[in-house]
Amino acid sequence: MTQRAKIDTDGGEAGAVGPPVVHRPAGLTSAEVAERVARGEVNDVPVRSSRSTTDIVRANVFTRFNAIIGVLWVIMLFVAPIQDSLFGFVIIANTGIGIIQELRAKKTLDGLAVIGEAKPTVRRDGVAAELSTSEIVLGDLIELGPGDKVVVDGEVAEADSLEIDESLLTGEADPVVKKPGDRMMSGSFVVAGGGAFTATKVGREAYAAQLAEEASRFTLVHSELRTGISTILKYVTWMMVPTAIGLVISQLVVKDNNFKDAVARTVGGIVPMIPEGLVLLTSVAFAIGVVRLGRKQCLVQELPAIEGLARVDVVCLDKTGTLTEGGMDVTELRPLNGSDETYVRKVLGALGESDPRPNASLQAIIDAYPETVEWRCTEALPFSSARKYSGAAFSEGDGEHSTWLLGAPDVLLPAGDPALTEIDHLNEQGLRVLLLARAVHDLDSPEVAAGARPTALVVLEQRLRPDASDTLAYFAEQNVATKVISGDNAVSVGAVAGKLDMPGAANTVDARTLPADREEMAKVLDENAVFGRVTPQQKRDMVAALQSHGHTVAMTGDGVNDVLALKDADIGVSMGSGSEATRAVAQIVLLNNSFATLPSVVAEGRRVIGNITRVATLFLTKTVYSVLLAVLVVCSQVEYPFLPRHLTLLSTLTIGVPAFFLALAPNKERAKPNFVRRVMRYAIPGGVIAGAATFATYLLARHHYTGPDALAAETSAATLTLFLVSMWVLAIIARPYTWWRLTLVATMGGAFLLVLVVPWLQDFFALKLVGVTMPWTAVAIAAAGGLLLEVAWRWVDRRFPA
Repeated sequence: MTQRAKIDTDGGEAGAVGPPVVHRPAGLTSAEVAERVARGEVNDVPVRSSRSTTDIVRANVFTRFNAIIGVLWVIMLFVAPIQDSLFGFVIIANTGIGIIQELRAKKTLDGLAVIGEAKPTVRRDGVAAELSTSEIVLGDLIELGPGDKVVVDGEVAEADSLEIDESLLTGEADPVVKKPGDRMMSGSFVVAGGGAFTATKVGREAYAAQLAEEASRFTLVHSELRTGISTILKYVTWMMVPTAIGLVISQLVVKDNNFKDAVARTVGGIVPMIPEGLVLLTSVAFAIGVVRLGRKQCLVQELPAIEGLARVDVVCLDKTGTLTEGGMDVTELRPLNGSDETYVRKVLGALGESDPRPNASLQAIIDAYPETVEWRCTEALPFSSARKYSGAAFSEGDGEHSTWLLGAPDVLLPAGDPALTEIDHLNEQGLRVLLLARAVHDLDSPEVAAGARPTALVVLEQRLRPDASDTLAYFAEQNVATKVISGDNAVSVGAVAGKLDMPGAANTVDARTLPADREEMAKVLDENAVFGRVTPQQKRDMVAALQSHGHTVAMTGDGVNDVLALKDADIGVSMGSGSEATRAVAQIVLLNNSFATLPSVVAEGRRVIGNITRVATLFLTKTVYSVLLAVLVVCSQVEYPFLPRHLTLLSTLTIGVPAFFLALAPNKERAKPNFVRRVMRYAIPGGVIAGAATFATYLLARHHYTGPDALAAETSAATLTLFLVSMWVLAIIARPYTWWRLTLVATMGGAFLLVLVVPWLQDFFALKLVGVTMPWTAVAIAAAGGLLLEVAWRWVDRRFPA
């Protein structure tokens, strides 16, 4: 039952349209505020839009693999030439790059967070002003209106038909009517009415702050990418430890007369098993994505949201504020049933003045009918998205009393009413129509709309966003389904969508006819694109129904009626001008209020995921062939063929440098699930072929070369094979080719050729091809390995499709 408290009119000023002037608490004085600040009674909970600098440095420096490589690096500095310690300097550089990029992202995020921060209205010394949440002190009087978020715990001091949604805290979807003296919990928000409350708990004592302590903001969105990389690293560790132990023992046995060389070759076998750059590149890709989006005034409140939006295949749009701009214009007033237009204008003017916090529709009416009348508002019913109408009761000054409703015609009128036909024609033109009706029941009656007499139609024209059509076209090209979910009339919403050339705009559905069963609802949602007269709870149910059919759903919105759906969607996107509540629950906030920014976010996410999947294959191919080589060396009881300098060179040219460029390249392919499977299905055959080809060359070289310098010649031949096969892997990963990708591959090949022909580089990297037979044999084996790679990867594509 809808409850409404009548306004006490005793002592009200004659001629006042709005609620009568009563004594309002003035709030704290400046002296009282200063006292509380001195006592530390301030709302000092930091707004965490990003990790702290300490967290960023710690996350980049103190990693499991950095610890392993650090120990090996220190050992190599003592037992081998500096060339064999190059891998340590590479790790230092990588870590530095990671820290710098994340700090850049943090600076961007923190700057945007200040712009997008909610600023509650606080009354002090009798004057209301917007303040930062961190400036609120204990005892402050905070004003509330529709869509405002309750930022600290408190007690209601004033209530004007105040309805609070506490669903984000309690799970209870129905709004709670609040009266003076009732408790307010931070994290709830206003759905209707207004008022003020006194702050009783601030800072970390507030309810929402205690909840926030339980979970870091950056773990709220699931990141398949990060989870997948963690899984891969766990398996790598399991493989690496026993293999490394076996390698250490075998090399000390084989090289019993040269301890330092044995240690160097052991380290040379362990270091390439570690995909040390994979985590770095993931962090860098995310960080650069945040910076790029920040330049477009897009605040990413939870970093993995970039990835989440890239996986989205359904975008649910709220019409108002998304497809259309927030403002509206009254284009026509049509009196009904012989009503006097002058009197109707007075009613509309009075309704406008009766609401201190008008929504966009009522604001348009206020702009069109500013006339002031000597009427007194005796009772008010604020607009609610669930009801679809608002109302007010007036004493008209001449002894007459009247009660009026303003809202959706198809909600206020019974089915079959003649006026609905006229309204349908207007809706088909994309116009929004409100019905002014005179109620025969009191506003606090649950049947207030029953029997209401139609008095006039108010026709509103909505302003289409100029960029909305292009954005919808982008999603259509990318095979992302768009669903318009609006509280407005379905025909009107469909007409607006049709003007924007949205696919499926002709098929409109009135949400009041939707089946309650989730499976049946999901079928209707899959088959249609435009839905009108949707209640806030239905929006939430529709998101859940789409998710039940395996869809990854993004929800955009700016109004308080979108909060529940935004919270439940895989990715919630709020407009910067939206209510505090929507900005609080959304993972992405478009501070420039431009729906056209959304394709940039999707493209950025696709770039990150698609490219990390590519480069992860490079890194893990190296891990697989390194483990295989170590196992083959242990089983064969031969010397490990490589020194650390050889594999540092190979890793830099075939993985490190190319991966950095490939990770930041444009990539519009929609992200696909099963990251670990998609990567390993290529990395395992690629690594096995590279490792087997390299070891075959090494064994042939051992039989071919003799003498004291034989090992150096054998290593050079094996290095040549491994480089060529690794380059073939890179060439496959770089497809489809563009001029810069071909240039990248050619440059890496040219750099290796330079090492082979320049004498001082030959000496520095201990690489010198001896004779003609074995080097050409190494090339032939590499060519056979490359062809086998092509066959194996094509077979994998058919046998294990992603």
